[in-house]
Amino acid sequence: TSVNWDPIEFIRRTPCLTLQFPPPPEQGFNLFPPLDQGGWWVMAGFFLTTSLILWWVRTYNRAKALGLGTHVAWAFASAIWLFLVVGFIRPALMGSWSEAVPFGIFTHLDWTGAFSITYGNLFYNPFHCLSIVFLYGSALLFAMHGATILAVSRYGGEREIEQITDRGTASERAALFWRWTM
Repeated sequence: TSVNWDPIEFIRRTPCLTLQFPPPPEQGFNLFPPLDQGGWWVMAGFFLTTSLILWWVRTYNRAKALGLGTHVAWAFASAIWLFLVVGFIRPALMGSWSEAVPFGIFTHLDWTGAFSITYGNLFYNPFHCLSIVFLYGSALLFAMHGATILAVSRYGGEREIEQITDRGTASERAALFWRWTM
């Protein structure tokens, strides 16, 4: 309703839109605050959390049913854990929903900045800096690996475990590509 149900305006203003902030501090950790005082936020958070957990269950069950490893499901579970810590566990321990992250692009960035200033500047914390570098670095390496295997898939690159020691295989082509690139 923030844009009067206009789809064009919704797309144009998506970064600025937010779902009301969490309930104010005077509401405490009330599970059923009035809708106009953060109740919509609690309701949206409940449905978002439920959908994330059910999607994790589906991902895990599909991997098991197809005989695949559950690595992706557990990686997704770590992201869900972070979501639960900053959106539910931390506010529960502090006794107020107002400590939770708001739903919105810019509003959650504002929350991160305020959290950093309140509890020690994360931007100058060397361990935080290293964790961010390794997070983005590992994402980049995984993307490079996936793109390389996809590029040599016409030669059977998806069977890289069986091919890794053989000559003239897709895995050798991929290795040569990166050796020449580096």
